[in-house]
Amino acid sequence: MESATKIVATIGPASNSREIISALISHRMDIVRLNFSWGTHEWHTELIKNIREISKNEYNKYIPIIQDLSGPRVQEGSEHHFGGEKDQEVITEKDISDLTFGIEQGVDYIALSFVGTASDIIKLKELIKERGGNQKVIAKIERKLAVQNLSEILECTDAIMVARGDLGNEFPLEEIPFIQHKIIQECKKSGKMVIVATQMLLSMVENPKPTRAEVSDVAYAILDGADGVMLSEESAKGKYPIEAVSIMEKIALEAEKHKNITHIG
Repeated sequence: MESATKIVATIGPASNSREIISALISHRMDIVRLNFSWGTHEWHTELIKNIREISKNEYNKYIPIIQDLSGPRVQEGSEHHFGGEKDQEVITEKDISDLTFGIEQGVDYIALSFVGTASDIIKLKELIKERGGNQKVIAKIERKLAVQNLSEILECTDAIMVARGDLGNEFPLEEIPFIQHKIIQECKKSGKMVIVATQMLLSMVENPKPTRAEVSDVAYAILDGADGVMLSEESAKGKYPIEAVSIMEKIALEAEKHKNITHIG
């Protein structure tokens, strides 16, 4: 049985071999995310080729690919954050180069980092159209400005990603669950796909099993109405990418059995 919730997995150095890509698909990876903060175009070309070949030839499936543009990102050690001013253009020259490449490669979704207003989405859609693309756009909600402008962003985006890592840099941590809930509910009202991302099974970067808290986090995101749940470093550079995808699918299947609950007791 396959879950209705989409399992999004980031492919990186720990998971880019043909063998692991095949195993991830067999363990119900539904969508691939490619993080364009890392890797060359040559590296991504080979990766996209392998994903397309394996999904078609071995599984007779089509696996959509999300190209995640890096935006004005500042890296500090293992952490990163928004590197611009409030009104700074969020689509960088690097993003435009990467976008042109992604359209040529036929990716399915373009995820825009550090969205602030609807105009950021409108500009990205114009750039896609100018390059002959028809890719859908995912607005990553990771700034206070984006939360404030959520209604107008929802009007022009195709999908939303709740990027909790950077949201945690802009809001007190105790507020994040309720901001996530609000975003999911607004997406449901608008009929827009919503993916919850960041630190969902983070301990699996080093461990073969998640914590109980992580299992609950994934389950409650699905109960709340998330259409997709995403693995980042867990599948991109962790020690257990296959196990992470497999356990996320198991959590999704169990959560879907309980979607009509209103309380536990």
